[in-house]
Amino acid sequence: MKNSLLNQLLHLKVVTFLLTVSNLPAATLYVSLESTNPTPPYTNWATAALNIQQAVDASQAGDTVLVTNGVCRVGQRDVGQGPSRVAVTNCLALLSVNGPLLTAIHGGGTNRCASLADGASLSGFTLTNGRAFEGGGVWCTSTNASLTNCTLTGNSVQGYGGGAYGSTLYNCTLTGNSATGGGGASGSALYNCTLTGNGAEGQGGGVLGGTLYNCALTGNFGGGGGGAYQATLYNCTVSGNSTFWNGGDYGHGACWDCELYNCIAYFNTYSWRTNAWEADDAGSTWTCCWASDPLFVDYAKGNLRLQSNSPCINAGNNLYAPGLTDLDGRPRILGGTVDMGAYEFQGRFEDWLQRYGLPTDGSADFIDSDHDGLNNWQEYVCGTNPTNALSVLRLLVPSITSTRTAVTWESVAGITYFLERGTNLAAPFGLLATNTIGQAGTTSCGDTNRAGPGPLFYRVGVKPY
Repeated sequence: MKNSLLNQLLHLKVVTFLLTVSNLPAATLYVSLESTNPTPPYTNWATAALNIQQAVDASQAGDTVLVTNGVCRVGQRDVGQGPSRVAVTNCLALLSVNGPLLTAIHGGGTNRCASLADGASLSGFTLTNGRAFEGGGVWCTSTNASLTNCTLTGNSVQGYGGGAYGSTLYNCTLTGNSATGGGGASGSALYNCTLTGNGAEGQGGGVLGGTLYNCALTGNFGGGGGGAYQATLYNCTVSGNSTFWNGGDYGHGACWDCELYNCIAYFNTYSWRTNAWEADDAGSTWTCCWASDPLFVDYAKGNLRLQSNSPCINAGNNLYAPGLTDLDGRPRILGGTVDMGAYEFQGRFEDWLQRYGLPTDGSADFIDSDHDGLNNWQEYVCGTNPTNALSVLRLLVPSITSTRTAVTWESVAGITYFLERGTNLAAPFGLLATNTIGQAGTTSCGDTNRAGPGPLFYRVGVKPY
C-alpha cells in the first residue's frame, strides 16, 4: 500500500486493558422536550429542563448541556422564557444525544436558530428555518465558537451567511440556505463540510469569504461566484455551481476572486456556458484542475470521488495539503503526493471493500461489519476478514515464567506488527519490538527484560502502511 501521513495518527493498537482519561466538565445539565419535572439545576433526566435555553441559562463556563431527541422551536416561547433563539453566552458544550437526524433547533421562520459565544460549541443538531439579518442558522462572536456534525438547512438572512456567520464548522452539511451574500456561510472556517443547493442574490452562493478545507461545493448558485466569493480553498471540489449574472466580470460559476490550492473546479456554469473561463474565476490558483475532465466516479449521480484513471490523482502539492483525512474521513495522502479535490483516491482499499461486498463510497469504512471490535478500515490494515468475527487482531493469554513473558497474538502472514509495553496505563508505552513479521495463525514475542514484580501491560499494533 502507498505511504501515508497517517502513520503517527492511525497506529492500530489492541490493548488488554482500556482506560479513558478525560477532563470532565464542571457539570452536565440535561434537556428533554418531554420533561414532566423540570427542576434546576437539571442534573439528571428525571429533572431535565424542558427547553435548551433553560439549561443554558442555568449553566456555567465549562459545563455540558446534553439534549435528547426532539425539535426545539425557538420562535415559540412563553413570556420570560428568554431570547427567541438558543443563546449560548459562555464557554460551554451543547450536545445532542443521537445526532442531527433526531435533534433539531427550529427558527420558526422568524428567529435565528442559535448564537454562540467565544469558545462555545454545538454538536449533533439540525439548525433549520432560521431567519435573521446575518447567520440564520447560527451566528458566532468569533471563529473560536464551533459546530461539529451539524446540518444547517433552509435558513435565510437579509445580509450575510444564510446558514452560518463567523463560525468554525467541522463535518457539517449546509444545504438550501439563502442570503444576500454567502448563501451557505460567510466569514467562516469549514473543515470536511458539504455545501449543496445554497443561494445568494449577490456574491458567494456557497460561501462568502473564509477558508475551506476538504469541502465539496455542488449545486450552489449566486450572482457572482456560484460556489465561492473571496474565499481560500484547500483540496476542495467545486462542481455543478452556477451564476445567473451574464459573463464578463460577473460570470464566475465556480469561484470569484478566490485562492484555490489542490482544488477541482469543473462542470460549473454561468448563463449558457459550461466551464467557460473557469481558470479566470479565481484570483489565484495552485495545482488545480480546470481544463481537464477530472473523471469523477459518477458525476450525474453526485459521486465526485475519483476514478482510477483520473488526472487529479497524485497531482496536487503536499505543501498545501490540509489535515490527515479527506471528506470521507479516509487517509488524505496516498502515493506520496496529495490528490486534487476533496476525495483522495483510495486504490487498493476500495478494491478490498469491493471484494467483501462492502460499499466503496466511504459509508462502510468505519463500521464494524462483523462486530469483532475493529471497523472495516482497521480490518483492512490488519489483513483480517471484515465479515468474520473470528478473524481479528487480538492478544491471547501470555505465557509467564520467572524470567520471560511470551506475548502472543492472532496474526496474519506477512503483516508487520509492533509490540509495546508499559507499567502504567496512564503513562506512555515503550516500544518492545518492531518490524515483527506475522505468521499464519499466531505470532509470539518474548520479553526477557522484565524489571520488578509488575504489573506489566502489553499492546500490539499495525501501522497503516
